[in-house]
Amino acid sequence: MRILVIAAAVLALAGGSAQAQMGAGSKRQGNAPKADNTPKIDEKAYKAALERIPEPKEKYDPWSGARPSEPLKKPK
Repeated sequence: MRILVIAAAVLALAGGSAQAQMGAGSKRQGNAPKADNTPKIDEKAYKAALERIPEPKEKYDPWSGARPSEPLKKPK
């Protein structure tokens, strides 16, 4: 009987924490209209901004600090 009471208490505590994480959002949904506050995408401005980005002169190597830049040559 004691084990049954402990198991019920553990399940109740686990269910309460899940309710705290997931249940709050569903109560707030109701008659609130959704506002369209997202900015409109302007394709011409986007392409113009991409063209203004300068091309790099050398290729970027993110592993340059982790390995030597030139392979080691074996002595003869």
